[in-house]
Amino acid sequence: MLTTCPECGLQVSDKAASCPHCGYPMVKQTVRRRRRMRLPNGFGQISQIKGRNLRKPFRAMITVGKDENGKPICKLLEPVAYFETYNEAYEALIEYNKSPIDKSKNITMDDLFTKWIDTLDLSDSRLRLIRSSWKYAESLHDLPVTELRVIHVRECIDKSEAPVSVKPHIKTTTSMLLDYAVECGIIDTNLLRGSKVDKAANKEAEKNHKEHFAFTKEELDSLWENINVENVDLILIQCYTGLRPQEMIKLKTENIHLDKDYLIGGMKTEAGTDRTVPIHSKIKPLLAERVKRKGIENITYGQYAYMFEKVMSTLQLNPDHRPHDARKTFVTLAKEYNMDEYAIKRIVGHKVKDITEAVYTERKIDWLKMEIEKIKA
Repeated sequence: MLTTCPECGLQVSDKAASCPHCGYPMVKQTVRRRRRMRLPNGFGQISQIKGRNLRKPFRAMITVGKDENGKPICKLLEPVAYFETYNEAYEALIEYNKSPIDKSKNITMDDLFTKWIDTLDLSDSRLRLIRSSWKYAESLHDLPVTELRVIHVRECIDKSEAPVSVKPHIKTTTSMLLDYAVECGIIDTNLLRGSKVDKAANKEAEKNHKEHFAFTKEELDSLWENINVENVDLILIQCYTGLRPQEMIKLKTENIHLDKDYLIGGMKTEAGTDRTVPIHSKIKPLLAERVKRKGIENITYGQYAYMFEKVMSTLQLNPDHRPHDARKTFVTLAKEYNMDEYAIKRIVGHKVKDITEAVYTERKIDWLKMEIEKIKA
């Protein structure tokens, strides 16, 4: 079918995009607006406030439940609900939905803990301590976060069957959890900050604190006689290097120089970090075997403590021994066999306060090797 071009008046097909005679466009060009993607159910809402001269006109709201008719109940996203662009509001909702907190249900302490623990970027040992202490806070689990009071935490600690050393961590864990509740806007302040609810627990811990004590000669002999028992070698390595438990389990294979009879390790203090420790001839075969199968790396402190307790039980040694006692055994042996005092300090990573020795005396590894071989036990 033909139609008339409004520009030149000549006949043009009604399907033509433009007049072939004069080029006049015959079809109106329309600009299609790109529709924004529909937000998933329960994700939240983004609306643009029009008619007002706002610098941040895009409002983000979160879904906190449904009314009796099944319609969503929405509240402003906290702590910031207004944004300059749609995309900024959308990104804020994405971040919120990674770990949404449903405030309309008055979330319990245990539900909040479950969400909070997944946000933490801490070491495995630290996470285990937090989880362990929270298990002993069972009386707090079903309490709504908004109803928790200091008296609840005090009673929880006083009545808990947790070990004395764990009780102070109940308060610490609960306080960290309440800090998270403040960040989420569930509560305004952390009532535990500055409180003294764990004062009694700390006093009890101090009263029951057990000093470290060295292995006796009979116990040390028993370890050597049972060298084939699993993990006895690790305890002996500690006894002849003076390494802290955490230092030993963090030893890297490439830092154990068997050909030169020394290792590099240590942590905690400036004097103790990455120090040179001579390898005593008695434990060199033990280290060689561990290096061969990379049997020290990737052991956690919790795993080592369990291994240690199992060895004490298997060999029927004093059950009150703890992993740090092996380090005390080294110092005790060193003094018993008249090792140089400065050699002991350098090996275990204690600060040498004598300026002449610390600053003006150059000690070579051969001297440390000679001194450590004085131990004949």
